[in-house]
Amino acid sequence: MALPIFSEERRKWWTLGAVSFGLFMIMLDNTVVNVALPSVQEDLGASLSELQWIVTGYALSFAALMLVGGKLADAYGRRLIFIIGIGVFTAASLWCGLADSGSMLISARIVQGAGAALMNPATLSIIAATFLPKERGMAIGIWAGTAALALAIGPLVGGLLTEHLSWHWIFFVNIPVGIVAIAASLLLIQESKDETHASLDLPGLATSALGLFALTYGLIEANTYGWTSARIVGSFVLAVVWT
Repeated sequence: MALPIFSEERRKWWTLGAVSFGLFMIMLDNTVVNVALPSVQEDLGASLSELQWIVTGYALSFAALMLVGGKLADAYGRRLIFIIGIGVFTAASLWCGLADSGSMLISARIVQGAGAALMNPATLSIIAATFLPKERGMAIGIWAGTAALALAIGPLVGGLLTEHLSWHWIFFVNIPVGIVAIAASLLLIQESKDETHASLDLPGLATSALGLFALTYGLIEANTYGWTSARIVGSFVLAVVWT
C-alpha cells in the first residue's frame, strides 16, 4: 500500500506524475538512440545491420510484449508490474551503457524493450483505477502529452548527451531516473488489480506475442527486404495465424 503522506486528492495527481515519469523514460528511448548511432558505430565497430537492430530490437520487443504486460498487470497488480518493468528497464539501461559490442547492445536493447512493455500498459491502467471518470480525460491527456513530448525531444537529448559526454550516457542517465521512479511508485501509487480477471491463458499470450512480433518485424523490415519477399510475406502470414 502507498504511504498516506498526501490527501486523496493530491495523491492521485502525484500518482499521475509518477507514472508519467516512467512513461517519459520509456518513450524517450524510442528516439534518443537514433542520433547516437554514428558514435556507436565508430566506438563498437558495428555493422549497418547491427545499427538497425539496435533501434528495431527495442521496438520489436516493446510492441510484441505490451499485451502480455497488460494482462500481467491486471492479474498480479498494476503497481507491482509497473515497478518490475522499471527495474528491468533500468538494469537493461546499465547493460546498454556497458556494452562493448554491437551484439551485446542489441541484446540489452531487446531486454530494455521488454521492461518498457511491462511498464507502458500498467501506466494507463493505474490512471484508470486512480481517477474518477470526470477527471480521467484530463489525466489521460496529460499521459498522452508526456509520451508525445518524450518522442519529440528524444533526438535533441540524444544529441546533447552524445556530443558533450558519450553515447553511453543516453543509457546511463536512465539509472538514477529509474531509481527515483521506483521510489516514487512505492510511495505514491496504490496497488490495484482486476478482481474479476480470469486465469492467465499462457499459450494464448505466447501466440499473441509471437503474432505481434511477426507483424512488427514485417512492417519494420519490409523496406529492407521488399514487401513481396518471402521473409516479409511469411512474417505477415505468421502474424495472421498466431493472432
